[in-house]
Amino acid sequence: MLTHLGGIDHGVVLVRNLDAAAAGFARLGFTVAPRGTHSPHMGTGNNCIMLKSDYFELLGVLAPTELNAGWRQMLETREGISAIAFRAHDAEAGAAEMAARGVPTLPVQQFGRPVTLPDGRTTETRFRTFHLAEPAAPGLRLFACEHLTPEATWIPELTRHQNTAEALAAIEVLAADPAGTAARIGQMLDSSPAAEPDGAMRVETGAAPLVFLDGMQLAGRYPGLDLSGLPPEGPVTLAVRVANPSAAVRCAAGLGAMEGRFGLAVPPAAAHGLILAFR
Repeated sequence: MLTHLGGIDHGVVLVRNLDAAAAGFARLGFTVAPRGTHSPHMGTGNNCIMLKSDYFELLGVLAPTELNAGWRQMLETREGISAIAFRAHDAEAGAAEMAARGVPTLPVQQFGRPVTLPDGRTTETRFRTFHLAEPAAPGLRLFACEHLTPEATWIPELTRHQNTAEALAAIEVLAADPAGTAARIGQMLDSSPAAEPDGAMRVETGAAPLVFLDGMQLAGRYPGLDLSGLPPEGPVTLAVRVANPSAAVRCAAGLGAMEGRFGLAVPPAAAHGLILAFR
């Protein structure tokens, strides 16, 4: 594995309306953190859903800026998983490590957002990030995030959820050539892909794995689920490990969710453009 980069840190779910998305994921039993507003040059805000050691964020554009032009372009067609972040132990060193492997990156950025603590005090959580200069595969945008103030991000009260979510279990990625895409990503991460029973290719990251599969394999994992609204390629499923599956079933009632071999799956129409799988 890489020296300066760890496993998946978080997934980014791009949404058109942050308030509506926050309410929707709260309806699914998540404790949704209050909105944070990023530094002005970012022009974005988010609501995080914190798990024990990783998380996912609902990201929205608050004001158009040069840095969020790509997000705005995606929102013209759909919502959904827009990027995946790996944990950077040192962002500068991680970017250099990628460059040494022939993977170009954009310059490291530093930014932050204010945080209101449960006792009413305010603080700031700060990050350093870098993005790969080009998508690692069609629709697959990767970046790395160094947490400068993790104590202001992982607030214990925000990691407890009615649906008993504990951690990211996997992120599934649609690809025209799952084996070839997995091989390229695995080479970049020093991780050899392994085939799952249905032929999907799994790449371990040191945290939640990336699973590459084609459309037929995805449909086979979630038979009967309405998959409309998903992109032809790119990340499509956010799988979350839960302590009590029955609690997740109660939280997803009435939303068209279906149970199967790969957990309880909530359709994209009820999860802002992604499959949400409780496992």
